[in-house]
Amino acid sequence: MRGYVLLAAAMLAGCTVGPDYVGPPATASDAAARGRFVRAGDPALSPAPGLARWWEGLRDPLLTSLVDEALAYSPTVDQTAARVREADAQARQQRAARLPSASANATYLRAELPGIGIDQKGQGDGQTGTGASGSSLEFYNLGLNASWELDLFGGGRRSVEQARATAGARVAELADAQVSLSARVAQAYIALRDVQGRVRLNAAATRAQRRQLDLSRQRLTQGTASRLDLERLQQQLEGTEADAIPLGAQVDEQLNLLATLTGRAPGALDDRLSTAAPVPLPPAIVPVGDPAALLAHRPDVRAAERRLAAATAGIGVARAKELPGIRFLGLLGLGGTRPADVFDLDNLTALAAPSLSWSFLDFGRNRAATAAARAQEQGAEAAYVQAVLDALNDAETALSRFGNTRAQLGQLARAEATAVRAETLNRQRVAAGTSSIIDQLDVERRRIQATLATVQARAALTQSYVAVMKALGLGWTDGTVSAAATRAAGGAAPR
Repeated sequence: MRGYVLLAAAMLAGCTVGPDYVGPPATASDAAARGRFVRAGDPALSPAPGLARWWEGLRDPLLTSLVDEALAYSPTVDQTAARVREADAQARQQRAARLPSASANATYLRAELPGIGIDQKGQGDGQTGTGASGSSLEFYNLGLNASWELDLFGGGRRSVEQARATAGARVAELADAQVSLSARVAQAYIALRDVQGRVRLNAAATRAQRRQLDLSRQRLTQGTASRLDLERLQQQLEGTEADAIPLGAQVDEQLNLLATLTGRAPGALDDRLSTAAPVPLPPAIVPVGDPAALLAHRPDVRAAERRLAAATAGIGVARAKELPGIRFLGLLGLGGTRPADVFDLDNLTALAAPSLSWSFLDFGRNRAATAAARAQEQGAEAAYVQAVLDALNDAETALSRFGNTRAQLGQLARAEATAVRAETLNRQRVAAGTSSIIDQLDVERRRIQATLATVQARAALTQSYVAVMKALGLGWTDGTVSAAATRAAGGAAPR
């Protein structure tokens, strides 16, 4: 009979309630089947797979070092990495919960008992005597307790599935933090170089306008210029000088941001980045892959998929609580009224106690928890679908912006070339005496304005390149070292 009971328990233990996770729903399958992005018509965009360390394509060693330092020392990455370790520990905890547990204990008990009244015949009268002496009792025990809950309907297995899926989502969130961080560092660096370039051009424009204003003053004294022309030039100069004031604040802002992103205090990078440098340009050919590669690489999509798997397993966890549970308890003990009794095997006490529990009368509480778990799974599925659509939208929008910005830069570069030629030709006319210095300075001012527009367009193009790489989910590696791990190994963030 006992064999049949064990066989039935084993068969029940192989039963796992709740739906099996079969993967995420097929979403935007037409985009994946198409094999290319709709907005990737620019000839600079290649269907080849993108590079994980995309910032190296900008060929700026200083930017590369800043991104690497940010990935190694940023507190943002450290926080997410800590959540990964927490999720891993919780998954190990769930696996261990399925195994038997045992604990050892040692007990010493002393009890003072009241005395019992004694009559003259030496027999107890059943009354407590006020003058009678009491007695004491001592008890010594060494014991081993063990317990094991049979995973009768697979609730424990579903808990392990849920914990593993949650840990996978945390790993994907860490990758997403790395993607966002690398993009933010690049964006701040490009903005810094852009502002520094505008500061330099503003200074050049200011010098040209001052020269033009000085010459106009000379012409005014000679009667060949009007007071109105002088006031107009003075107004232009004051406006240009006023434009330089916020530029200095923007430089400080980007320097502070870069320091913070790399785990430093504001001001730590001032000496390193104070020398102006050109805005780095994207490579001539930008590999972007296809929609299928996008959905495979985007960490936020992978995190949404893992959260869906965890929510699916959560249904089985909740469903198992509606059904009966069997727990086995065991006890081994040695003890007696003397210390030596704990070493006497004749005093061995053994107890085995299987117990069945079933909260069948819970007024629908467990069924409501299962319904809530099913609703969470439906919400996680909808969140996954939204994550896929958002990823495709981000990529297509970024690719479109990159193509249009690239075309705009080409047009502005041609306009700048025209302004440079005009400046050269007018300089020749000045040398020949057919044009004035005032006209030459005006031509030079227009050339500076054209150069400024081109510089800003270069920065916009590189920023759009960064947006493409971020939208594709590039910029993360499994081997990125967190600051906590580096400091634990004896390292420290560079200062």
